[in-house]
Amino acid sequence: MTGTTLWDLVAWRAGRTPGATALIQGAESARHERRITFGALHRRAERVAAGLYERGVRPGSRVVWQLPTRIETVLLSLALARIGAVQSPVVPLYRDHEVGQVLRRTRAAFFAVPGVRRGFDHRAMARRLAAGLPGPLTVIDAYDTLPDADPAVLPPPPADADEVRWIYWTSGTTAGPKGVLHTDHSLRTAGRTLGESLRPVPSDIGSMAFPYAHVAGPDYTVLLLLHGIPAVLLEDFALPGSLAAYRRHRVTIAGGSTAFYSLFLAAQRTLPPGRRLLPSLRLLAGGGAPRPPGLYHEVVAELGCQLAHGYALTEAPMVTMGDPHDSPEHLATTDGRPPAGMEIRIAPDTGEISLRGPAVCRGYLDEPDPFDPDGFLPTGDLGRLTPTGHLVITGRLKDIIIRKGENVSAQEIEELLHRHPGVADTAVIGLPDAERGEMVCAVVEQPPGTAVLTLAEVRSHLLAQGLAPHKLPERLEVPAALPRGATLGKVLKRELRERYGGAPSADGTPGG
Repeated sequence: MTGTTLWDLVAWRAGRTPGATALIQGAESARHERRITFGALHRRAERVAAGLYERGVRPGSRVVWQLPTRIETVLLSLALARIGAVQSPVVPLYRDHEVGQVLRRTRAAFFAVPGVRRGFDHRAMARRLAAGLPGPLTVIDAYDTLPDADPAVLPPPPADADEVRWIYWTSGTTAGPKGVLHTDHSLRTAGRTLGESLRPVPSDIGSMAFPYAHVAGPDYTVLLLLHGIPAVLLEDFALPGSLAAYRRHRVTIAGGSTAFYSLFLAAQRTLPPGRRLLPSLRLLAGGGAPRPPGLYHEVVAELGCQLAHGYALTEAPMVTMGDPHDSPEHLATTDGRPPAGMEIRIAPDTGEISLRGPAVCRGYLDEPDPFDPDGFLPTGDLGRLTPTGHLVITGRLKDIIIRKGENVSAQEIEELLHRHPGVADTAVIGLPDAERGEMVCAVVEQPPGTAVLTLAEVRSHLLAQGLAPHKLPERLEVPAALPRGATLGKVLKRELRERYGGAPSADGTPGG
């Protein structure tokens, strides 16, 4: 294959297998199904690019788009790549506050929206936000219809894959998101190495149930283009309709995060013994959120497929990935190995992970250079490398709770809490405390129909698991659901700290 940009890859695949199916808009019935081939994807994306060009989009123009996971969204994104515009995707759940920040900070001149969707008028929001911006904002409807024109109006495709053409946004732990700067080269490298780890075969059918506005969107698109396999797109992931679409299209590879794995397992457990939820599924693959202990064995035993979990972040969409052909021990207890070119360095004093390699971002929008003198990017995540080179994530640098001068790992407590049958998911956070500096607070989401946990039960369970007494939670909160990010379902600990940072609950127990 020749060429280095994302558009080069689109053209290359269209030339090799123009009639092969590229994308399927998932539906429970054939009546609502839509498909597009790799050849049509290339042709239509170029016409959309011409239509955008006639609307004023030029190489280097900054375009924010807030669109769901649809064929039209992929076409728009590829069209912007064809022009060489700088695109900044935003997940559809965001509203005036978050979208306004993105528009202001990117200094966007164009904003593509889905019109009125799920009862919310994105066009009206765009008009409200445009009124407060320093420059003009052209709003483009891009849900069912897209701009269209003769590609003859277009300049040549971009040639430099190392120019920043993507701005993604971290959820992070800070008050405001950071704009992460990527290039075609960094995203293409991530997608290529993801494919090298997962090893798809020509008969595979993939899926995209996550928001395409997430950095995994181009990552997974590159995998499809390189290997020539189709993917089923789900605009919204919701049971049971999404599972019906998976069954109808015989999906073999499903991507997502821990939240997706748990949903699949919960649905499987409602079926009679011996009946598989998704008979065609051979591989669940993903990352982006911590994985509870024992999940690998549950997936293999109950869903009847392999689980390959990896480590990734917006700044580096592919750091490590479990190899489906690796040993069960490594797949169950590690986050996989890095591909060639990805360097991982573990700080000897703190255990913080730093990264260097072609899939790492180029920095942050309007922020100081985040790289150390050797060119490594600190991640804020903690981990260790095994003698075999596998990475084990052990927590977040900011997830270390300093209680009476002693470091307490939130992830260690979370892993032990996951062993309790009354815990569906949990987040352990540190809260300010005059006596201890920080107190340990366990926030637990329970399975439906289970008796409400008490702090005494939680502490007793943790002691029985061998946890040191000074690490026991001094506070327990049991909300109906944990707050999660709009992309891969990460628990938003910052929101929990804000919510529970005041007076302790009535169930509080003094620590030892």
